[in-house]
Amino acid sequence: MPIRLYVGNLPKESIERQALQDMFADAGEIMSTKVIKDRKTGKCRGFAFVTVATDELADEFIEKYNGQPFMDSPLKIEKALPRAKGKKDDDQEETTTPTPTPTPVKSSGKKSGGGKKRPRTQGTTSTSGDSFQPDPRWADELNKLKEMLAAANTN
Repeated sequence: MPIRLYVGNLPKESIERQALQDMFADAGEIMSTKVIKDRKTGKCRGFAFVTVATDELADEFIEKYNGQPFMDSPLKIEKALPRAKGKKDDDQEETTTPTPTPTPVKSSGKKSGGGKKRPRTQGTTSTSGDSFQPDPRWADELNKLKEMLAAANTN
């Protein structure tokens, strides 16, 4: 099964796909390379995607190229998160980060913003902790922080 890899920390200059393919030439079977560019300027947005054939090749690729310099920038390579549904058109920009659910803000009692009220949209805030799933790469760190916060509040 093909594995998509996120290649980050690319310079925000004009980068051609061929330049990345040349960098990864000795990596083995690379199925595709896609540099994500700004629609207006045509310059790189700072990241790209590389698709390899297997999970083993993906691990080898990450081990070999993560931190390697490319145009004076050390590359950051990791397995990409799944694509959002409905974004299969190549002209659309691809994203790899999930959109966080807004958290409610506690008011300090002071009014600001001219007193105008914004209409509330249903379902944007939630008191249930189960509705928001943190990024799995940071879930352990988040749990540690929650435990530290709970310990500090009990003191």
